[in-house]
Amino acid sequence: MDAQGRGRADNIDPADQWVLNPNTGEYELRLSPSAPQSGVPRPRRGTPANAGPGAGAARRAPERESPAAPGPDVPGPRRRRGAPAEPPPGRRKGRTKPKKSKAKKILLWTGGTMAFVLVAVSAAGYLYLKHLEGNVSTTDVGSAGKKGFSKDEAFNILIIGTDKRTGKGNEGYGDANSVGHADTNILLHVSKDRTNATALSIPRDLIVNVPDCPTKQADGTTKDIPGTQNVRFNISLGQAGRDPGCTMRTVKELTGISVDHFMMADFNAVKTLTTAVDGVEVCLAHAVNDKDSHLKLPAGKSTVKGEQALAFVRTRHSWGNEGDLDRIKVQQQFLGSLMRKMSSSDTLTSPTKLISLAEAATKALTVDTGIGSVSTLKDVALQLKKVPTKNISFVTVPVLDNPADGKYHKTVIVNPASAPDVFDAIKNDVSFTAVKQKEKKEKAAVAARLKGTRSAAADIRVDIYNGGAPAGSAQETLNWLQITEGVLKSSQLGNADATLSKTTLEYSPDQADQARKLADLMGLSASALKPGKSEKNSQGLPAIVLTLGKDFKGAGVSLSTPTKAPEVDKSTADKTVCAS
Repeated sequence: MDAQGRGRADNIDPADQWVLNPNTGEYELRLSPSAPQSGVPRPRRGTPANAGPGAGAARRAPERESPAAPGPDVPGPRRRRGAPAEPPPGRRKGRTKPKKSKAKKILLWTGGTMAFVLVAVSAAGYLYLKHLEGNVSTTDVGSAGKKGFSKDEAFNILIIGTDKRTGKGNEGYGDANSVGHADTNILLHVSKDRTNATALSIPRDLIVNVPDCPTKQADGTTKDIPGTQNVRFNISLGQAGRDPGCTMRTVKELTGISVDHFMMADFNAVKTLTTAVDGVEVCLAHAVNDKDSHLKLPAGKSTVKGEQALAFVRTRHSWGNEGDLDRIKVQQQFLGSLMRKMSSSDTLTSPTKLISLAEAATKALTVDTGIGSVSTLKDVALQLKKVPTKNISFVTVPVLDNPADGKYHKTVIVNPASAPDVFDAIKNDVSFTAVKQKEKKEKAAVAARLKGTRSAAADIRVDIYNGGAPAGSAQETLNWLQITEGVLKSSQLGNADATLSKTTLEYSPDQADQARKLADLMGLSASALKPGKSEKNSQGLPAIVLTLGKDFKGAGVSLSTPTKAPEVDKSTADKTVCAS
């Protein structure tokens, strides 16, 4: 018999069986104590405790046990002042029950109903998450990315927009024969403390070297695709069967920045996402009637969604010099507006929009297996949501026209004078916007390591190890220190016991002045200095331990970590900029 049936059988109001638990704030089903409490019945009242098992059975069947009256040391139930005493407990059937007010009955019935509703909603929510899970497409990129997502570290996600004609209504877009090239590319870096993020746009026509790329095949085997030199960035995807992992490896080759994950979308993503949020506001400095993209908008602000939104981000010949670099700026402005709309109260307080957005986002995206579950994608979104839009910077890889093109500029190359500083800032988690200073005390303590006296170069004793730098780096550094800088008491001792990501200097307190001088010579930041112990050199004298890490760039090349991002042309996600 179910709970309500049992309640009716015992003349119990079913609403009374749902009780509010003050500890949890939730209603719980509590059945009456009418069910047998034990396999052996207790003696009836009036039956001696030592009577046999059949005693009293002939007179009548055992009745259900009533709640025991309070003993001498147990206080009875409290009652309101002036209220009549409750009659002694007896059988429920003959008991007169105080009448409940209509309001209380409604409240209790509602509580019971809501409990069932909440259970149903929870089940439906789980099923809906599983449904969303089925929407997401994944690609195994192997060692090109990370296997999981960390909420406690800075992370880099490569966002790729392909020109593949997949999806309804997209037959007239892009290259009819495209295998799905990397048409739009943004490396999104989110800082460790979540105070800022940088969206670095990589031009599709940038000349790069695409490295060798192992790709996972449908049958579980791995196919190695040879690299290609001096080609457009966009063919790092699709061409010769390259997958997004190849594009991630190309980004690492180009910038030195490790890419953790990727998200890839086709033309449909722009249409479905903008429709889900009921349009995105854009601004134009002049009216546009583009015959190629079919975008037709007046000057000033407009709201675009669906096909019109796609036309907006595809338009090239109506902006600036009609090239890809000016289209990138317009796309950055569009993404900033989309971010503002997705995080607006208008969207977040609308269940309809949120469900539409969840459906659109999961159907539109292909991601790596490291973030391939809906719960992990939710974690990524929540971490990104912590970053204020005013501190999300949009920048583009600094480039120059490719001299190999002659007078017809079709491609670009990395600007060797300014691009490395941009890459270094992202690698070292430096914001391109002014954010609140982090832990000034800790920074001051680290910076203090470089304050103090310096010894002469000739007095420095140092042992050099290779802990992750290119082969031969320890010998190269030894030669440079002895011949160029006059550090004659130096030795190189081969490979270190462990691989380090950063170059370090370990020294005992009495060698601090030598460590500071060596840091000056090598261009090491204060964080590279590790006070601790020295080691004995070949003469038995204490020597500083210099371990060259993966960040080593060559003898005499400064390794100072940037504390400020370079001045570049940028925009932020909180500002509305009119496309021109």
